[in-house]
Amino acid sequence: MIFSSAQFILLFLPITFFLYFLLNRLRLVQAGKVWLVAMSLLFYGYWSVAYLPLLLGSICFNFIAGKQLASSTPSYPSVFSRRLILTMSVAANLALLGYFKYTEFLIGNLVAVFNLPLAIPQILLPLGISFFTFTQIAYLVDSYRGAVKEYNFINYALFVTFFPHLIAGPILHHREMMDQFKSRWTLTVRYRHIVLGLFIFSLGMFKKVLIADTFAIWANEGFDGVAELDFFAAWGSSLSYTFQLYFDFSGYCDMAMGASLLFNIWLPINFNSPYKALNIQDFWRRWHMTLSRYLRDYLYIPLGGNRCSPIRSYINLMATFLLGGLWHGASWMFLIWGGLHGLALVIHRIWGRFNLRLPTSLAWLITFLFINITWVFFRAKDWTGARRMLVGLLSLDFHSPLSSTSIATSQLAWGGWLSDYFLAWFPLGLAANLRCFLGIVLAFSIIYQKNAMQLMNEGVSTKKMYSALFLLCIAMYATMTTTSAVFLYFNF
Repeated sequence: MIFSSAQFILLFLPITFFLYFLLNRLRLVQAGKVWLVAMSLLFYGYWSVAYLPLLLGSICFNFIAGKQLASSTPSYPSVFSRRLILTMSVAANLALLGYFKYTEFLIGNLVAVFNLPLAIPQILLPLGISFFTFTQIAYLVDSYRGAVKEYNFINYALFVTFFPHLIAGPILHHREMMDQFKSRWTLTVRYRHIVLGLFIFSLGMFKKVLIADTFAIWANEGFDGVAELDFFAAWGSSLSYTFQLYFDFSGYCDMAMGASLLFNIWLPINFNSPYKALNIQDFWRRWHMTLSRYLRDYLYIPLGGNRCSPIRSYINLMATFLLGGLWHGASWMFLIWGGLHGLALVIHRIWGRFNLRLPTSLAWLITFLFINITWVFFRAKDWTGARRMLVGLLSLDFHSPLSSTSIATSQLAWGGWLSDYFLAWFPLGLAANLRCFLGIVLAFSIIYQKNAMQLMNEGVSTKKMYSALFLLCIAMYATMTTTSAVFLYFNF
């Protein structure tokens, strides 16, 4: 079940909403929270019920560990210090994550390098394990620091499993959510929140189904093929993935925020027009903002941050982003991607020490081109695929247009008539390229408009609400007539 599916929108969400507030109206507040936890577990188990015990075990373990870390009269033996308990608890979480996410990668590299006679295991990655693991590690550290003031198991279980953020974030701090979960102000229907939630949810769904899934066809054709790419094909494919990832993640963040608002819960902002960034530091203040915050608070600063010498702070930056790249997946491509961003941040720091400034348009162009090129490593399955795309991006061959029949004639959200129109006037390959680059031009125009959060914060007029619901209807029709892929960040 994904946010953009008919099952979620027409069944899961309204049933969860109405019964939750009915229980609250009957003053069965605790039962309402249990209901939300149960429905969140159902939402998770819809993907694979086999991993529900893993999630539940993780919740129980971390709640007990956090409570012991904060207790003035701990029940563990005195030989164990609080620091040791924290270390062991965090290590247990990382070991669980490491087994599922990195075992295959590690053994595969050992076999390749040392020619060891080991079988490479095929381990299915539990959905959302990176997100719920990092969320709970933050809870443990905050408990150790004394920042957690409330320990109620149902509230904690709801904090971890709350379905809008469970699968792909945002990564939450315990302290920013628990006051909301225990506040009586959130227990009644708030019509303003319903309007805001439906508005931003509708915009997010349109981004996902109509824009991101359209760009996915062109991106997949370029990245998953085997033929060499010419200049136009490479740039069309790479920019398509750049915008697919942007609108996919932006759409998810909007839909998560919207679904959460229906229950009077405000999730932290996780996405803020990152392609408007004028430098790489600004980009990371706008892209996956809760992950950036997490890496800063729980990795970069403990390593010493910028409190040490410049050289040491550069090393800290590189280490943080190498690990951040590896967090996204067990692949050398993710490691290279993280390393490139770490290096770019180091160069930005050095550049800043000379107080040099670039013209705004040039600063934006350099930043955007760097991001687009590094997404190649994020998307490519291996070095061969990345090299194939990079060679095409730097190629001077303009004579072999991308000519995939699937791209030119697919019934995309733009409407089959548009394909027919292009094909009536242009050769197949040229028609495909024209549609692709028309989409890219439109995407550039969209990302420079006000984002969904800005529109929502301005207030939702009747006209804006009707427009958003119209977009939702279009997206609903599209998702019922096509197969919508899962959100990209579900894979991380």
